[in-house]
Amino acid sequence: MRAWMGMAPLLLAACTGSYEPTPLTDKQAAKLDKALAGKVAGEKVSCINREPQTSLTVISNNVLLYRVSRRLVYKNELIGSCSGLTYGDTMIVRSYGSQMCRGDFTTTANLQTGITTGACALGDFIPYRAPKP
Repeated sequence: MRAWMGMAPLLLAACTGSYEPTPLTDKQAAKLDKALAGKVAGEKVSCINREPQTSLTVISNNVLLYRVSRRLVYKNELIGSCSGLTYGDTMIVRSYGSQMCRGDFTTTANLQTGITTGACALGDFIPYRAPKP
């Protein structure tokens, strides 16, 4: 029952089409700006390979960065809010195959208590690349 309660905001947003992400705080915006400094946004893509991602950076409960290399970072604006990400909860992505794609269902959980804290889906992936020297 608890899992369905966590999915309610996501399901409601999907039905109404009215989901609005929480704006970034000044601290979150500064963290995002620093992570993307010197990089140029490219055309969004629906899927990225699971490998060779080296790190995931949580900017907010709605914005993630997947760092592939020093020169390439993907920004993902989640569909719905995975509450708990900014508190250090673990993100669990349910995807199939070797790629993560827009719409892949994601939950967050507190591993100490085992409680699911949020539910969302991956959005499009926006590549940010450092210009070639």
